[in-house]
Amino acid sequence: MTNRVAQGLHGPPFLRIPPFPGARAAALARAGSCAVNGPELVGLLRCERVGGRFWGPLAVLPPGCTAVLAPDSAAQLRLMLQQEDHRAIAVLAQPDIAVPGGIARIDPACDLWSLAECASRVRAGAGQEIALVAALVGTPVVVDGPGTYAGCDVDAADAAARTIGAWRYVCPFSGDDLTAAQAAGLLGDWRRLLDANRATDAVLGVAPWKRTTLDALLWDGTGPVRHRRWTGRGIGRGSRVLAWKSRTPPRVLAEVEARGARLGEIEDGFIRSSGLGANCVPPLSAIVDWSGVYFDPATPSELENVLEEGEIDELLIKRAAMLRVRLVQAAISKYAQGAGQAIRPCNDRRRVLVTGQVEDDRSIISGGGSASNLDLLKRARALEPDAWILYKPHPDVEAGHRKGHLPEAEILRHADEIERGPPIARLLDTVDAVHVITSLAGFEALLRGKAVTTHGIPFYAGWGLTRDLAAVPARRSRRRSLDELVAATLLLYPRYLDPVTGLPCRAEILVNRFESGEIRVKSALITLREWQGRLRLVWQQARGRLR
Repeated sequence: MTNRVAQGLHGPPFLRIPPFPGARAAALARAGSCAVNGPELVGLLRCERVGGRFWGPLAVLPPGCTAVLAPDSAAQLRLMLQQEDHRAIAVLAQPDIAVPGGIARIDPACDLWSLAECASRVRAGAGQEIALVAALVGTPVVVDGPGTYAGCDVDAADAAARTIGAWRYVCPFSGDDLTAAQAAGLLGDWRRLLDANRATDAVLGVAPWKRTTLDALLWDGTGPVRHRRWTGRGIGRGSRVLAWKSRTPPRVLAEVEARGARLGEIEDGFIRSSGLGANCVPPLSAIVDWSGVYFDPATPSELENVLEEGEIDELLIKRAAMLRVRLVQAAISKYAQGAGQAIRPCNDRRRVLVTGQVEDDRSIISGGGSASNLDLLKRARALEPDAWILYKPHPDVEAGHRKGHLPEAEILRHADEIERGPPIARLLDTVDAVHVITSLAGFEALLRGKAVTTHGIPFYAGWGLTRDLAAVPARRSRRRSLDELVAATLLLYPRYLDPVTGLPCRAEILVNRFESGEIRVKSALITLREWQGRLRLVWQQARGRLR
């Protein structure tokens, strides 16, 4: 007989993982036990609002109902009803428990924390999680009968320690042991993600091949993510619509705004995948921004707001510094793609990297000031007349999918060398400085202590870390350290997905997977896109030679 059964504890663990779409089976709680500090844990659970079913629709009591009954059985419900005013109660019960007509019934799939918070009191069977949730919230609770949550109405800390301490907790990402407090902290991360996703009425423009990874990052704990083909049905003033704008027709975006709905953006994150989005490799990180978007300086993004107004504490700065060192040492960049090593020649000539971009990308259109790749090369040469200039084409352009290709002869009129093989992270180690329009390579160069000149207005310009040649918005007035920039950009702004478990995770977990080689994804669609790109690039090169 297990320790839990001996104590009369049955049912699922109070601390458990929400059923994120696409997640592989992973357990947070396993057979065993752990030491628990009851009062400390109660404070943490209250702060994080986790334990029991903390996902699902937010609960709202019907008009006139103030109390909640949560029986273990039909017989127990009948006994409760004999002692209650039927007009003031709502019943939380599984479908197999019949509720008499005229009495309000609550969806058993609801978020128990929101239910306990809106109730004036709760009466529950001792097998019902809401008994402990109500005690944690501070809602008056009466517990009937024997069971897992007996005693919650007497001493919440003791009941929490007894029920939560009857399990052993393990990290779903590493398998390492966790304390109950660490397990609750992990659930708190997921709670904040779910709450951030609530009230999104529609998601537009996310391709099916991206949904395999993004759905877990967009899920709000209720039903499937609300991907839609735009019809306008049900969207009006006060609605919230999330769009991948470059994949959503402009007329649809205009109609969303005309209806008075709030329009947010979803885009790839900064540590994305082991392959190119242009080759249909699904992203392992994303940003969701309801203020603007990081690459458009016309309006402040949530990232800019954090950098300009937010307070980034020392613990977060230390995390950022450690993450920065790991990214540099492991040569991890946005796509973590490329073969070969970059070796710096044995000479004293200043080496400057110029990074090409996709010329019809929204970051160039929004913040590039109409500069093309050729313009960037010419400007870099004018500013660095004696330097050895290396030009690296953008990987999506090299793959043959996007605009921005330059003939080699044209490149070599202004650059000394074209670098195609080494990944950008390795190449950055061999140069002294970088010139960009808005490329993320400029941010990655800052991580490595390189001098960065911006010819457009990327998100990392204007904070005192770069030489900025374009007119950076005056609202970017705060000076930030490199690790403050890293904390905001890589820890606070994006969302990440673990490719092994399919669970949302912190940036450090995804970096672990990069380091261990557990991120590579292959599919027939990816292979097809790779071959399409190669053929398109051959055609572009042939046309260039014929001109």
